[in-house]
Amino acid sequence: ACFRLLCSLLLPALFLSGILCVCLVVLLWGVRLWIQRKKQLSSAGGDGKRPLLVGFFHPYCNAGGGGERVLWCAIRTLQKKYRNVTCVVYTGDRDATGEEIVEGAFRRFNIKLIHPVKFVFLEKRFLVEASLYPHFTLLGQSLGSVFLGWEALLKCVPDIYIDSMGYAFTIPLFKYLGGCRVGCYVHYPTISTDMLSVVRNQDTRFNNAAFITSSPLFSKFKLVYYYFFAFMYGLVGTCSDVVMVNSSWTLNHILSLWRAGACTSVVYPPCDVQTFLDIPLEVEKSTSEYSIVSVSQFRPEKDHPLQIRAFAKLLKEKRVGKEPSLKLILIGGCRNQQDEERVNNLKCLCEELGVSDDVMFRINIPFEELKRHLAEATIGLHTMWNEHFGIGVVECMAAGTVILAHNSGGPKLDIVVPHEGRVTGFLAEDEDGYAETMAYIFSLSPEKRLEIRENARRSVHRFSDQHFEETFLLSVEPLFK
Repeated sequence: ACFRLLCSLLLPALFLSGILCVCLVVLLWGVRLWIQRKKQLSSAGGDGKRPLLVGFFHPYCNAGGGGERVLWCAIRTLQKKYRNVTCVVYTGDRDATGEEIVEGAFRRFNIKLIHPVKFVFLEKRFLVEASLYPHFTLLGQSLGSVFLGWEALLKCVPDIYIDSMGYAFTIPLFKYLGGCRVGCYVHYPTISTDMLSVVRNQDTRFNNAAFITSSPLFSKFKLVYYYFFAFMYGLVGTCSDVVMVNSSWTLNHILSLWRAGACTSVVYPPCDVQTFLDIPLEVEKSTSEYSIVSVSQFRPEKDHPLQIRAFAKLLKEKRVGKEPSLKLILIGGCRNQQDEERVNNLKCLCEELGVSDDVMFRINIPFEELKRHLAEATIGLHTMWNEHFGIGVVECMAAGTVILAHNSGGPKLDIVVPHEGRVTGFLAEDEDGYAETMAYIFSLSPEKRLEIRENARRSVHRFSDQHFEETFLLSVEPLFK
């Protein structure tokens, strides 16, 4: 009787599930056919042939960071190589015109495009803002990116789709519904084994609040959530036809999560090293002031408070006498109100530590001013833990500063490494380490510092625009076949 009852309940349920699955497949197939029809009806070029549309999904293309430099260099590279290509940028920067965005790329990065770019302005970018999801931020932003990607797909269906900002959950959308060949450039894995270990070890960090670390129950729940998300992230990642990563550190994480080694390659981001290498390098003249420069966006993971605390410690322990005064210059881009609030908090920290007069903030500055600050600086400072690459680190080395970066991620594995057996810079991990290393760098003779600066300069040629163009074209070639 029980078996009969179970069958009477189970069989209709299975039948209904099957019907729903078939309906879902038919619906998705219908949507795909409708999107393909829209694509065919799109206007042809002047010669009657439709240009090949390459879409770059980059909702913050006007932000002015290293990721944006990759975007504009990638577009310029494709424009040089392929005549029949029209590049499309999906962006949420509706406060600027296409002309202003292109002009901003030239002003900030010294990148001039060869042909015009088509911009598709998205209205739902707020769906990927971290502030919208105080909890379950990764999941919220990823689901939000699917809705934003759907808006992008409805407005313009490309032939080739490249996610250039890390929204991997949009990849299946464009591949299976849009019928596109898909690729991605991964700056930073949305989730990594390092993030899992932070939660497992109950470490308090900017992305792991104290109330979670203090509770074994919350920590276990978050760990399960992270493992589930890592599984989903790996699933969508395998949909990509071409995967480019920006460093050895990112490569290791993406290979373990996506398991797509056959189509994954390291493409170092393009750094405008030649422009910085043009700065004359000579033994420092005696000066009454030395400057320490930091170049990075004002985001929480960049850990600007560590820079300010280490600098305050350096000033506090500096011997009083005839030594030159020291100045810390924080250069970076502000993307939104949260970044501006972060800068205000940093200014409050400077006041609290009594170093306000010795710390300068330079926000969204033109390229020429950035170059001038780097040319005058003695030390280039970088403090992000597990920085995926570190374009700012490379720029500091090319400009001739003595680099002091975090002993992790890209700087440790790819950038601040010995060149021909010689020292190219220094690494540190905490407030004491940074303060001590800065003091050590200032204690060196100008001639010794010059030797380190020259070694660093010789080592950065592998991060040039030209090297990026060559490796990028090799990687995306399968998408154009």
